[in-house]
Amino acid sequence: MWLSQLTLPDGTRAVAARTGETAHLVPGATSTRDLALDALESGRSLAAEVETRGQREAVDLVAALQDGRLLLPLDHPDPAHLHLTGTGLTHLGSAATRDAMHQGATENMTDSMKMFRMGLDGGKPAAGQVGAQPEWFYKGNGYAAVAPGAALASPGFAEDAGEEPEIAGLYLIAPDGRPVRLGFALANEFSDHVTERGNYLWLAHSKLRPASFGPEMRVGDLPAHVEGTSRLIRDGKTVWEKPFLSGEANMSHSLANLEHHHFKYDLFRQPGDVHVHFFGTATLSFADGITAQNGDTFQIECADFGLPLRNPLMQHDADPAPVAVAAL
Repeated sequence: MWLSQLTLPDGTRAVAARTGETAHLVPGATSTRDLALDALESGRSLAAEVETRGQREAVDLVAALQDGRLLLPLDHPDPAHLHLTGTGLTHLGSAATRDAMHQGATENMTDSMKMFRMGLDGGKPAAGQVGAQPEWFYKGNGYAAVAPGAALASPGFAEDAGEEPEIAGLYLIAPDGRPVRLGFALANEFSDHVTERGNYLWLAHSKLRPASFGPEMRVGDLPAHVEGTSRLIRDGKTVWEKPFLSGEANMSHSLANLEHHHFKYDLFRQPGDVHVHFFGTATLSFADGITAQNGDTFQIECADFGLPLRNPLMQHDADPAPVAVAAL
């Protein structure tokens, strides 16, 4: 089952569910979050809650996407309560996009390679045990979450504007503080790779960029092997294309381990909050020497996740002056 959120032609919000080729509106649902809260209260799974409600009329998701009416598949009425976070160096081969393997003893490795090796050695612990900590980063809150089809804006001070094709986990914190996973979605964890390359301690700066996910959320388990395609389209032509892999069969960490090391913090278990957690990638156009340009379109697709995720790039001119802070 796939779920999506959209605005209807009359301006009202709705949730659509799809199990085959045709999507139908879910009766009584205006947000995925509220639908999940109802499922928790009723003691049903999210899929069972949707099935129990039956179907309203069919809806054309492709047309809604073309009209700019498809929303993020999960959001929060207060954007400050949606958290965008992620983990890096989690996929087999992901270290190659960061660094070349260093020869010799561990003390001669870069921090990136040490982190990657930690994942290889201890990222998939036995059930009930805690594994190695992954690299973790913060991208922002709901104000940085960009709907499918909308532009990813690169600030004037950015050194680069590059895509990161990933799978994201979508979560809701239950009223009793338990994190519950609602599903998974295609994601573009848009980043500034030149800034990151300048100094690894600038990783935090490089990640404070908008991101997009969706258009549809896959309800249920993540396939062990996920294979999709990432493209950069310029003036209607594909200028770069490459497959990307995800799923635990292609990762150095288990999902359970990545989830634990995010939700182990009380800060991230506040009832009612929404979390979108990016699981990492090993595929970047930047690693192949590609520089995205203003007006280019990033396209990420995988049949397991429904409609492709497309976002154009919008680059801002350089900031004319420093931000001035006034004393009060």
